[in-house]
Parts: sequence; structure tokens; C-alpha cells
Amino acid sequence: MKSRVLVVGCGGIGGVIAGRLAKAGHDVTPVTGNRTIADAIGVRGFEVREFDGQTWSAAPARAPRVSLAEDASGGPFDLCIVATKATTLEAALRDALPHLSPTAPVVTCQNGLPEELAARVVGAHRVAGAVVVWGASMEEPGRYVRTSRGRFQLGRLDERGPELAPIAALLEAAAPVEIVDNLVGVRWGKLAINCATSTLGAIGGERLGPLLGRRFVRRMVLELWSEISQVAARQGVKMAPVTGLQIPWLALSPEEKRASFGSPRLALKHAILLAIGVKYRRMRSSMGLALERGRLPEIDFLNGEIVARARRLGVDAPLNARLVDAVWRLHERELQPSIALLQSLGEGAPPAAALAA
Repeated sequence: MKSRVLVVGCGGIGGVIAGRLAKAGHDVTPVTGNRTIADAIGVRGFEVREFDGQTWSAAPARAPRVSLAEDASGGPFDLCIVATKATTLEAALRDALPHLSPTAPVVTCQNGLPEELAARVVGAHRVAGAVVVWGASMEEPGRYVRTSRGRFQLGRLDERGPELAPIAALLEAAAPVEIVDNLVGVRWGKLAINCATSTLGAIGGERLGPLLGRRFVRRMVLELWSEISQVAARQGVKMAPVTGLQIPWLALSPEEKRASFGSPRLALKHAILLAIGVKYRRMRSSMGLALERGRLPEIDFLNGEIVARARRLGVDAPLNARLVDAVWRLHERELQPSIALLQSLGEGAPPAAALAA
């Protein structure tokens, strides 16, 4: 008998995952809180344009649900993949839990550090974390596009977690899977990347390629990663490479922070960021899209997570704090995304000063 798979969240990442699983013949029940998206998938299925331009469509085995409270047919489910935004993860887990089989693993695909929250709701022994190292967006309801190639890095919080091999075999339908031992270290590495790309993209209002083409933006990235590396080290986290990036190595050394002129090592760090900008030049900030649509940004689960932990640990994270403040002001429409705003924050100006200017 096929496993009954529940996919909660049909935005960019969740839509591609659910569509790929449906295309591979898995018994998928998609859930989205948006009636328009559910109706579009119900009529046309998942329509996906791959990174290479090829397009395909696939209908799920079961009609999309807007709410499991309305219709939980197809359950109890043997596996739950949660691909909502971090802002709605807890509510999604609480809604899904009554409809899962007693041993069903829960796979978290959010940015930030979602496994800790998921463990509090469903128990650590059921949680697996899928770090998504590829990009996708939803161009319109039910129509998706991959914005970058990549893989999943799949792990668990501790040895009590679920068996990973069956989950990996299923997720292979969506993207290659690497099973990792140090999930927490990988999560922190991806968190550092998101704190730079998603947040700076939301504030600057540009795609990643043009952003990283600016020297001051690259400097901000290195400063952000310096703060994050200090917080991780103080917490005892050994950050792991993500897409080959060693975040602690890319952090600014004390000498690089003080130097008036560059160095070969600093030039190499800038070159690495330039290469990232070329590779992911089309990537748009999901936080920026959320702000455009009037939705809650994930900032408290990204840079806000760093700021909160820095305060508890006695570490300074001033740039992260300025960015958190700016994003909430953008959400309240007190500010507008711009390169000028981003540059002022990089130079140390608080958002209020940028607003006054």
C-alpha cells in the first residue's frame, strides 16, 4: 500500500514538492490555506517550469484542501511535509497532528530553526528537518517556477528521530537528497544565508544578482555573517557548509574589520559572493514578496532569531538588529524598499534616520 503523504503549504517550495510527488505517482493530499490556490490546483493540477525551461503539470491523487478541519479524507497520513512559512508553522502543525498516524514523521522545510518549534508540538522523535537548498516561487496560483537548482539536506535533531532513508527516497522525487549528521549546523549555515539574501533582498528591492554586484552589499553580508558566527559559536553550534559555503571562514576577522585597505583574503571573500550572485542572479527574496503582498515577513525567524539569541548570550548583533527594525517598518509602510535605504543601514543609520532623510 502506498504511503499517504500530507503536504501542508503550496507556495513556491511546497507547490513544487507536492507537484513532483504527484508526478511520481505518490498518494499526495495538498493543503493550502488559500482558496484561490486550491481551486487552481484542483482545475489544472500543479504547473511547473523547471530551471532549464521545461514545463510539466501533474494532478494530485486527492483534491487540494483549504483546511483539514473541513475535509481530512485520505488520512490518517503516514508522512507530513510542512512547507508553510515559518510564521504559520506552529498553527499548521497543530491542525495536522490529529490527522496523522501515531508514528507519522513530520518533515519541516521552513527557513530558520523550525525543528525546535516542531519538536515542542509533535515531539522530537517525530521530527526530521529538510534544509531546502534550491529555489522556487509561485508566479500565480497553481503555477510554479524553479529559480535555482539544488538539493535537500535531510537530518534529525537526535538519534530518537525518525528513520531518514524512507523519507529521503520519497523526497528524491523533488530534488536530490543528502542525509546529514549535523542538522543543527546545517540549519545555522542556511539561516546565515537567508539572513543575508532574503532580508537584504527585501530591503533593497532587487534580485540577488544585482544586489551582490554592489560592493557595499557584499560587505554587509560579511558583517552579518560575522555576527551570526559569533552567536553560533557562543551557543556551541558547529556551523556546517551549505552549498559549499563555510560561513565562519567568510566572517570578517578583527583585522579585516579594522583595515583601511583590502587584503587577498578579503578579496577572495568578495569574489565568492560575486560568484553566488551570478549563480543565483534570478533569485527573488521570498520576504520581499511577502511584504509586497501585505503578509507577515519571516524576519523574526531569521535575523530576529539571531538578535534574540545574541541578547541572551551577551553577544552584539547591531546590524541584524537594524535590519529587523527596518523590515517591520517596511511591513507597516513607513519605509519603501530601496538601495539607498539598504546602504544607509549598512553605514550604521537606524531606520528612523533613513525615514527622516
